[in-house]
Amino acid sequence: MENTINYQQKKAGSVKGYLYLVCLVAALGGFLFGFDTAVISGTIGLVKGDFGLDAVAEGWFVSCALLGCIIGVAASGKLSDSYGRKIVMILSALLFLVSAMGCMLAESFSALIAYRLVGGLGIGVASMVSPLYISELAPSNLRGRMVSLYQLALTIGIVVAYFSNAFIVDHKWDGFSGEELGRIFTTQPWRAMLGLGALPALVFLLALFAVPESPRWLLTKGKKQQAIKVLSKIEGTQAAPTDLQGFVSQQKSDEESFKTLFRPVYRRALWIGLLLPFLSQVCGINAVIYYGPRILEQAGFTLNNALGGQVTIGIINVVFTFVAIFTIDKWGRKPLLYVGIGGAVISLLVIGILFQSGVVTGPWILIFILAFIACFAFSFGPVCWVVIGEIFPNGIRGKAMSLATLSLWVGNFLVGQLTPLMLDGAGPAWTFWIFAICCSPALLLNFKLIPETKGRSLEEIDAHWKHTFNKAEEPLH
Repeated sequence: MENTINYQQKKAGSVKGYLYLVCLVAALGGFLFGFDTAVISGTIGLVKGDFGLDAVAEGWFVSCALLGCIIGVAASGKLSDSYGRKIVMILSALLFLVSAMGCMLAESFSALIAYRLVGGLGIGVASMVSPLYISELAPSNLRGRMVSLYQLALTIGIVVAYFSNAFIVDHKWDGFSGEELGRIFTTQPWRAMLGLGALPALVFLLALFAVPESPRWLLTKGKKQQAIKVLSKIEGTQAAPTDLQGFVSQQKSDEESFKTLFRPVYRRALWIGLLLPFLSQVCGINAVIYYGPRILEQAGFTLNNALGGQVTIGIINVVFTFVAIFTIDKWGRKPLLYVGIGGAVISLLVIGILFQSGVVTGPWILIFILAFIACFAFSFGPVCWVVIGEIFPNGIRGKAMSLATLSLWVGNFLVGQLTPLMLDGAGPAWTFWIFAICCSPALLLNFKLIPETKGRSLEEIDAHWKHTFNKAEEPLH
């Protein structure tokens, strides 16, 4: 009897270990997403100097990848439904690899832009398909934790990009011989910064060949036996039949039309799905990610110190993401949004006041930038994705998530394109005040529209929308 129990425990541990391993591989898409998004911050000033860019060209260098993201997100839903989640993740890894190598070896600004667009396609595809794959693969009792691996990997990718940028700038690389290597690592170090992304992209690409296809996608294609085989590996042979029935039931509900999302009963959910991701970007988070060294240089830091400050920003981002992971199911979604958004608005206002008052020496601007990052990391960042993953009906959740992700990248694109123009035209003080103004409506959105979903099943949340709508439709007596 004892031997049987030990065997079952070992088998359960093996199954759980396999699940973690597969989800970690998929989460590498988030790592590449974060790395590619953040690595650009250390290259902007260097590329601007080498190619003589004006503010418009500088904004295009940053935001062209975001345009690629929008295209990638728009295409990824249809591609993953047609060809599978795994093959589309492999496509994203290839796009990352081609982009990193192409940017490192680009001979002109036009070629650099082209390869940045390719990288943007990879980011857009990964930002949609990787978390979708994890959520379809993980059992319901572990889904939140598994999907959180993607968000955590994203923030770690940002930190690694900051560290690698600072490391490359701080070292002279005198040991490299040859004209090409000297150009990449010494005279034009931005090439090494961008090219380093090829290493995790190659790891992601090779590891993907060892992971299974999503069992949910296999079922939609009538491949029941393959789906059972995957479920047995990730949940065990005893749990697989039960979960298979759940997948089949869910598949039937997925036959709902996309038009369901635009029915009056889901109007509030639609507004939340469109506005919350958009506002999470126009608050200025990626202005700090992309243009952090330039902003810190305007605050009196040298380039090396600015990049060091950017590393600190990345570490704070990772640490406070853990705060959200450990508290979101205890405190709820709305309290985290209230505290985080309120803190972000106050931090942005204070940063603007410091710039306007000429307080650009000492640590104060960096301190309040770190406060802004911390507030975003435990609120807007993770809570946004949790909320929009919960508020839509089962049958159209994937399509609705694609629409919400598209809204996020549109906001991201606007910030990437307009930030250098605002820094040059309005100055850093008004730039941060504008971000504070754009961030503030999220407090009203949280108060008026977003329901507290802590502890509610997806079916209860769907019933909440129907009950609220029916109550509003009742005639007054």
